[in-house]
Amino acid sequence: MKRLLVVFAALLAALSTSVVQAADRPLRMAYDVGDVSTLDPHRASSHVDRAISAMVFNALVRVPPGEANIATVEPDLAESWSVDPDGRTWTFKLRRGVMFHPWADKPGYEMTAEDVVFSLKKAMDSKLSSYASEYSGFEVDAVDDYTVRIRTPEPLSETLMLAKVMNYAGGYIVSKKAFEALGPDGFRLHPVGTGPFIFTGYVPKEKVSFSANEKYFRGRPKLPGVELLFMPDVSARGIGLRTGELDIVEGNSEASWVQLMRRFPGIEVDVFGPGSASVLFLNTKMKPLDDLRVRQAIAYALSRDEVVATIGAETATPLYAPFPGEYLPGGLTTEEVRAKQLDYPTNIEKAKQLLAEAGHPDGITLNVIHTQLAVMLRPMENIQAQLRKAGINLNLKVVDHPTYHAMIRKDASPIVHYMAWRPNADVFLSRFYDSSADITTGSKPDTNFSHYAAIDGLIAEARQTADPAKQDALWKEASERILKDLPSVSVFQGRVAMGRRSSVHLGYELKGNLAFFIPITETVDVTE
Repeated sequence: MKRLLVVFAALLAALSTSVVQAADRPLRMAYDVGDVSTLDPHRASSHVDRAISAMVFNALVRVPPGEANIATVEPDLAESWSVDPDGRTWTFKLRRGVMFHPWADKPGYEMTAEDVVFSLKKAMDSKLSSYASEYSGFEVDAVDDYTVRIRTPEPLSETLMLAKVMNYAGGYIVSKKAFEALGPDGFRLHPVGTGPFIFTGYVPKEKVSFSANEKYFRGRPKLPGVELLFMPDVSARGIGLRTGELDIVEGNSEASWVQLMRRFPGIEVDVFGPGSASVLFLNTKMKPLDDLRVRQAIAYALSRDEVVATIGAETATPLYAPFPGEYLPGGLTTEEVRAKQLDYPTNIEKAKQLLAEAGHPDGITLNVIHTQLAVMLRPMENIQAQLRKAGINLNLKVVDHPTYHAMIRKDASPIVHYMAWRPNADVFLSRFYDSSADITTGSKPDTNFSHYAAIDGLIAEARQTADPAKQDALWKEASERILKDLPSVSVFQGRVAMGRRSSVHLGYELKGNLAFFIPITETVDVTE
């Protein structure tokens, strides 16, 4: 009997250990992508690119894992920072003992100001970075091995300055020695940084692999490694998650997927924001949209709640502002828009009346170019049906996504349905509403599809304002002017849905993420 009790106790201990024991294998996650073209963080453009960059690299400052508001920014490679009274000279004190990853047959080495200066200058170089325009006129130098000084051409608020050196886009710090040894083409597929995971391999159209960085300055990762698989088939990703072959998968934006996956035992679905903002950009230089009354008619004919219902309330929320104040400083919240009576509540009869006043008693017809991507087409077809009730007929010409992007930049569509996210108010306003970003006449053609030019002064004044409160007020004023002029009609704010096994423990609270992925950090763990 005693022997039996001993055996039983040993069995219970073994079972207990197996439940909580960390899995001795890489975490496997799959994204909706066929391949990646670059692993250089200064060329990252998609959410998958950014998910990889976040594992391999650090920046001077960071938005903490699980957060989506840049007001939460905290030290990363920099221990502290300060700005001179002129508002133009910023000094960053670096952490000591931060080690770059080894690469090829080269050992890792300690990061110094030389690497930071090199990285920021690389980010400023249009030949080596997709974000060079963000740093126009910037100067950077090393004061000593652990101090970096950045001079800006004009005073910047802390909100705008830290956005340029945080863990997003051009802010990531790369290894100077590795980049110079590998060259741009070599570094493109062999990234070397200071992050929690070390790049170990890339298999085209299959996966990217990483191992734990045992010398990570925040502590050795709990995971032995990570495999990021390219898997564009959402059904295959779901099956992989259910069978346990995958630990984390990218879902889709429809609530039906969320509801389906939650039916399976051992699976959690994380839904978080922000996702892409869905906006209708109206060509203010093209008849009949050059008439404000016609643009107002479109706004009144639209029920955002009905559009959201086609997607699912869990994965989308109505959006009334040009960009949401719920996520970004300087944005207007839904309550603020309604308080200003600029929400254009659904009113079909008023829409018809406005069309008649504009000389279109029998309605209007517009030929609209649209992408075939289901995530965009499905809500647009609902919008099409809604507007038809007010006599606004949209003939949708559906094309593949690359053709759509080419055509809308040639001014081929009077209405452009666009879905995107930008990291702060200045970028949202500058890229979509500043005349310099006009797709045909702008000095820096970008995504001003509306040919709007009424808030250039407010954008410039806000950018040059170092006082955060005044800056926020100017951004809100710009948003209010947009809502009055209606060069665009915002529709909904998407949210991100990702599935994960219950055995995956993040080690932080997932409130949101600026780039549509679950951050894999040193705290993430998988138990068997």
